[in-house]
Amino acid sequence: MLVRINKFIADSGAASRRNAEGLISEGRVEINGITVSDLSQKVDPSKDIVTLDGEKIFQKKHLYFLMNKPPGVVTTTSDEKKRKTVIDLIKTKERIYPVGRLDYNTTGVLLLTNDGDFANLLTHPGNKVPKVYEVKLDKPLQHEDKDKLLKGIYLESGKGKFIEINSIKKDFKNVEVTSVEGRNHFIKNMFGFLGYRVISLNRKSFAGITSDIPKGSYRILTEKEVHRLLKEYGK
Repeated sequence: MLVRINKFIADSGAASRRNAEGLISEGRVEINGITVSDLSQKVDPSKDIVTLDGEKIFQKKHLYFLMNKPPGVVTTTSDEKKRKTVIDLIKTKERIYPVGRLDYNTTGVLLLTNDGDFANLLTHPGNKVPKVYEVKLDKPLQHEDKDKLLKGIYLESGKGKFIEINSIKKDFKNVEVTSVEGRNHFIKNMFGFLGYRVISLNRKSFAGITSDIPKGSYRILTEKEVHRLLKEYGK
């Protein structure tokens, strides 16, 4: 897969993407022995040789994980209270971080990576990445409240709405909600505003990626899955 030369340099750890552009402008970067002059030049990491000041540089291998997050785990890279984090559950020597976050006791689909651009694409509000949640409420969702949640209500952090709400069971205490929001506690705050308490929350899918593994387990995203996400959200 072709990548822009400034991203290749940034991924190698040799410089930030902005500083990489300066290195290119100074004529210090070559691709296959030819000095790069075009900042939009692309490189094939699988076969092209990139050098900086005559020294070959290598693109860091990007990692993409899917986790089925269990309850009682913090969605951060570290925790001041010494609680277990999602990073503790993945065996890798590379520094990775979660794409977005799930609350301490919220379960379900969570992506983790060391690719900053990939993470930014999936968390950027403008990309409206869909997330589907299975929500258990303390009481049945009333029809008029369902309409309010779909039309939009005003929280302290601004207007919010759900894209779709479906009943998992006929009593509407168990519902499936689709949202494109990334605000913290958004699902709980939306229901809470109308007087409902969320008893349990499970993210069923994120950007169309669903979990096919047990709680607490993880797997590497397939190349097909990664390419689909990159293509769909604009990289």
